[in-house]
Amino acid sequence: MESRWSDREAAEFVARLAPRWGEDLALRVYTSRLIGRDPDLVLHGGGNTSLKGTLTTLVGERVEALFVKGSGWDLAAIEPPGLPAVDLVHLRKLRALAELSDEEMVNQLRTHLFDAGAPNPSVETLLHAFLPHRFIDHTHADVALVVTNQPRDETAAMVREAFGPRWAIVPYVMPGFALAKLAAEVYERDPSAEGLVLMNHGLFTFADDARTAYERMIAGVDRAERFVRARACTRPAPGRGARPEVPPAEAAARLAPVLRGALAEATGDADRPWRRMILEHRASEETLDILAGPDAARIADANPLTPDHVIRTKGPALLLPGDLPLDDAQALRERLDAAVATYRAAYDAYFEANRQRARTRVTKLDSSPRVVLVPGVGVVAAGRTKQEARIAADIAEHTLGAKALANAIGRYAALGDADLFDMEYWSLEQAKLGGVKEAALAGQVALVTGAAGAIGFAICQKLIDAGAHVVAADLGGERLDAAVGDLDPRRRGLAAGVVMDVTDERSVAAGSAEACRLYGGVDILVLNAGVAHVSSIEATDAAAFRRVVDVNLTGYFLVLREAAALFRRQGTGGNVIVNSSKNVFAPGADFGAYSASKAGAHQLGKVAALELAAAGVRVNLVNADAVFGDAKRPSGLWQAVGPARARSRGLDPA
Repeated sequence: MESRWSDREAAEFVARLAPRWGEDLALRVYTSRLIGRDPDLVLHGGGNTSLKGTLTTLVGERVEALFVKGSGWDLAAIEPPGLPAVDLVHLRKLRALAELSDEEMVNQLRTHLFDAGAPNPSVETLLHAFLPHRFIDHTHADVALVVTNQPRDETAAMVREAFGPRWAIVPYVMPGFALAKLAAEVYERDPSAEGLVLMNHGLFTFADDARTAYERMIAGVDRAERFVRARACTRPAPGRGARPEVPPAEAAARLAPVLRGALAEATGDADRPWRRMILEHRASEETLDILAGPDAARIADANPLTPDHVIRTKGPALLLPGDLPLDDAQALRERLDAAVATYRAAYDAYFEANRQRARTRVTKLDSSPRVVLVPGVGVVAAGRTKQEARIAADIAEHTLGAKALANAIGRYAALGDADLFDMEYWSLEQAKLGGVKEAALAGQVALVTGAAGAIGFAICQKLIDAGAHVVAADLGGERLDAAVGDLDPRRRGLAAGVVMDVTDERSVAAGSAEACRLYGGVDILVLNAGVAHVSSIEATDAAAFRRVVDVNLTGYFLVLREAAALFRRQGTGGNVIVNSSKNVFAPGADFGAYSASKAGAHQLGKVAALELAAAGVRVNLVNADAVFGDAKRPSGLWQAVGPARARSRGLDPA
């Protein structure tokens, strides 16, 4: 690992931030971002940094403050407000206490902020406060977890060899007051230390300037990486099994909807009968090699690299066999149901075995796996949102590589279930439960055809507002790209564009498969794509009539047929909304092709309701009138036919 410090970039941060926040905080932000942008150091909001400085109060007093990463901020994009200032003098006084509960610790941090509107300081704030240095960096570097997750009697010696004599070792303790006191005591026994290795947790480095603290982190990680590479080269690499012939993306598209159905949990609520998951698929070459190797089962069944990860990934992963019957939905569902049931039973047993130790009553979390590993397919991660699934997948990929490397230099040995449970059911995590009401369509995936148009876009936006994730299907091009960009401006995975020509069977099948690969399946289908042709019956040529019918009727049929098969594959019901037209009941002159095609689509929806009811699929029809759109996204259909429709009624198109 190399330092990414740049004098030019540092100067730019100082120029931008120092006039308001001061040079030290500007550089604190800069090196925090350097750390946050390296996934080998931290992932998704992990790690934290701090600066000890001063600020001037409202009455003009200069007071000591600790600027420390706040909850909800990611180091990769942090700004000065993400480093809330806390009363450092008070924090240091807390060290004299014999005990401090997590709840009271949070209260002390919250009540000693200098800005009542600031985010909560990190739960590791006291560790930063109890160390004397001005700049402190904390990461969860992969290599630290490779070296510290070894058999207990071998770990200390390996850590010293990997990191060298300038690093002190802190035994594993959960984040909080006890860890802060222990880390300070370890440092004070060896004040020449330039860094701390927190066993099964991560690394701390410190200095009195931003660059030195950051580059001590990089130097320590680089030295440990060199040690690991050298040691791994002295041991024979495990053999690799054969890869299946089906490409991973194709296999994932076949597997995902059945797996997603197996992971869904019945709620007993007739309006929301299932609590569903969103999936994320990954298939790097390293991942596929590890899953094809002889250690795959041992790696999957082992606990995470650090208890912190259990919040995102739960404990062990669910490893499925590589010979799954992907083309036989019934047989596949039986295999997956059995595998998920076994996993849930093991989780329930883990919960029962550990809950008695909890100091307070805990609320049981769901028992479903968050990481599913499949040889030849890769990682399939699950979450309540796409963002949660992505985070679980990122951690899973890093975990697989780190566990394999740990086995290559020794034998991977993680912390036990008790430590895992303490983190998963930590009182601070339990306090978050029930705090946010779940959106009406949370966990559901909607596929909307004609999504780039005025009506389609508005439907997509309303679905996202209600908690759904949206597959925006339309002909490819700038309109679709722009629509997806507007639907999901922060790129949180709330919307994805899929190129689909509803008149082409192959395109429809490919779009459905892509929806399954992207999100795991589809729960809501909105049939909305449409075209129109203005002409009297006598003046309409057959080609124009067929084109309208191909899109408005045959296109609806092809997409509906594909979705019906997908709904049955998932086994969790679904919803279909057919965007019919008021023309079905009140047709107008010179609009025969459109009116006839929409009448056919309307009837198709009624038949679908009869056929799919037994599968738990609800079908509804919406009979929209003219929709004009807005200045940014006008209705293409109405622009094309509006003037002629006005003239047919004797109205002025202007």
